[in-house]
Amino acid sequence: MYSNKQILKVSAPILLSLLAQNIIQVIDTAFLGRVGEVELGASALAGVIYIAIYTLGFGFSMGSQILIGRRNGEGNYHRIGEIVIQGILFLLIPSILLIPLLRFASQHWLPAIFASQDVAAAVSDYLVWRVFGLLFAFTNVMFRAFYIGIAQTKVLTINAVVMAMVNVVFDYGLIFGNLGMPEMGIAGAAIASVIAEISSTLFFILYTRYKSNPHKYGFTTIRFQWPVIKKILDISVFMMVQYLFAVGTWMLFFLFIENYMGERSLAVTNIVRSFYTIFTIPSHALGSSASTLVSNTIGAGKKSEVLHLVKRISFLSLGVMLGVMLVVSLFPRLMIHIYTDNPSLISDTVVPLYVLISSLPLYSVGSVLFSSVSGTGNTRTALGFEIFTLIFYLAYMWLVIIFLRLSVAVAWTTEHVYWIFLITLSFFYLRNGKWKEREI
Repeated sequence: MYSNKQILKVSAPILLSLLAQNIIQVIDTAFLGRVGEVELGASALAGVIYIAIYTLGFGFSMGSQILIGRRNGEGNYHRIGEIVIQGILFLLIPSILLIPLLRFASQHWLPAIFASQDVAAAVSDYLVWRVFGLLFAFTNVMFRAFYIGIAQTKVLTINAVVMAMVNVVFDYGLIFGNLGMPEMGIAGAAIASVIAEISSTLFFILYTRYKSNPHKYGFTTIRFQWPVIKKILDISVFMMVQYLFAVGTWMLFFLFIENYMGERSLAVTNIVRSFYTIFTIPSHALGSSASTLVSNTIGAGKKSEVLHLVKRISFLSLGVMLGVMLVVSLFPRLMIHIYTDNPSLISDTVVPLYVLISSLPLYSVGSVLFSSVSGTGNTRTALGFEIFTLIFYLAYMWLVIIFLRLSVAVAWTTEHVYWIFLITLSFFYLRNGKWKEREI
């Protein structure tokens, strides 16, 4: 049985890895808030569009992570490397195909879906450069799955620092024209993000080659092996679809805000979204830990210990999130000032931020429970839960934003609806015990 100390030991580096991964959007938001409200709002829409595509690779890597965790728990270490290598080779195909397609779409198709032409132009300027990051981001998620799956996550801390530092330097230079670099505004933010992802890939390759044990984990053969990819897809395809649906509806949320509430509401929403990204990282990390630890526990033949493990991780997640809520509740205006100097924009953001804070306890428990469902290997069931939940999420979103035309603050209560449904479904699934029959 994993102790709380062991759970936190695995989770802390994942937290820093997630922080680095998300810090790109957060840093972009902080810098672009000084450029203008249009750029601030556009970076949210462009970022969500990019993430919607990124989730295909991320979902594949999460399925790989579950499989790696199971092999690690079984002691079949030599079969882990082939999962990572085949995952990288497989993901290179969609990344290479998607780059030219997305560049074309960002210039010719996407502008038609936005009400503001200024926002549309800014989104296009960002995406034509940002899409090059897919090639490296898809590689990075497989390395991340490897280190989380074998529960050796310290390397993610170093990678997090490298990625964040590179992003800050190039954001500062390319957005504003500092350090001898050209002033490129929102396009500069996109290029800085790509450079940060390249630095992350180079770090992972060098670290794995010289600091890990490539022979122990089977990093010996680089060739296409369809049977291995098929095994990964049997688990990950449902997670890929699940994440795509989740982020797709998230993108609709921003489009509804932009189309029906205007540029100011979109700017407010982007600030709140940026806070949401940061505040939920501890619970996201604990959820990722829950997935791999559940998979390792089942692989070690200790299925009877799974529920107690999930319960303890859920309480840890809730405790951490309550601490986050307390700090933010005391200094909301000071924290919003990180993203903008505009007093009016700061005032408009306070109430939506408090609404977001009130949803965090639900997120903290829900992320652990839902990740644990996937950790059992039954990703088809997890996809079913996601689709069922999103039906109600979309209906509520349409009601409060389009039909009733309520405020941005009320619009953010969609998060409460989403997590209440997902918590309920995940809880009863884990309690009924049918997942014990699942073999992968």
